[in-house]
Amino acid sequence: MSGDRVVVGYAATTAGADALALGARLGAALDAPVHAVVVLPSAEGNVSIPTDASYERLVEDTARGWLRDALASFPGIRGHVRHASAVSDGLVAAAEEFDAGVIVVGTGGGGPRGRHRLGTTAEELVHSAPVPVALAQEGAREIDPGVGLPRVTAAIGTRPGADVLLRTAATVSRRTHAPLRLVSLAGVDLPNRVDAGLTRLTGQTHAASVLDAARATLPVEVPAEAVVGTGSDIEDAVSHIDWQPGEIALVGSSRLAQPRRLFLGSTAGRILRALPVPMIVVPRTQEVSS
Repeated sequence: MSGDRVVVGYAATTAGADALALGARLGAALDAPVHAVVVLPSAEGNVSIPTDASYERLVEDTARGWLRDALASFPGIRGHVRHASAVSDGLVAAAEEFDAGVIVVGTGGGGPRGRHRLGTTAEELVHSAPVPVALAQEGAREIDPGVGLPRVTAAIGTRPGADVLLRTAATVSRRTHAPLRLVSLAGVDLPNRVDAGLTRLTGQTHAASVLDAARATLPVEVPAEAVVGTGSDIEDAVSHIDWQPGEIALVGSSRLAQPRRLFLGSTAGRILRALPVPMIVVPRTQEVSS
């Protein structure tokens, strides 16, 4: 997160309220200004949107009313209305405009309580954004703001290449004074004919060695707990790890991503489905400023 501001994609929905609550907590923990942005569809080139000026004023006034009502409980957050051909494009442009280090969006939208369900905007952002994207789970709006940011967890993969993710997690931990935890998952997806017990033990050993190597690269002033999550598969391993209310989990972008862009890989996507806390997806070439 190279910038020092937080951009929240807001809409008058429960997912929007989740995003705003998470954005407020992140802003407070990072001591960073927060900008809530409602992105309205641009009329240019869109034949489904009336071009009448009075209609445009009505829509924009309605959006500003949403922001005014929502931000009444968050007096330190500034609200903005922007226009773009797609909400994701508008949020990326807002992140550039405000020099934001992270874009926050909600992922509730009818998904299981406490879990994530990616809508169109979130899906587009986690496959294209040039800055980290924080995904607020269903119910994030109900977390007591007083819990702050109790812990930062970084999900370390089983292959090398987590340098940027580690540096980002360490910097977030240092800036927010939150303990850092490194997690490696040793979930097993195997056909019945394979000795799953032996393979799981091998997976646990490898995951532990990955964590040891990762922890050794961290600055000495950033201690980190290391945990191996085990289960019958990735989702089961995530569900067997303890998660504190208010903590965040960081994952790295897939190697399929273009330079300075996100791409949510299959493993991260499976983690997301089982994760009961917000996830921040970090581009491979991006990190938080110190």
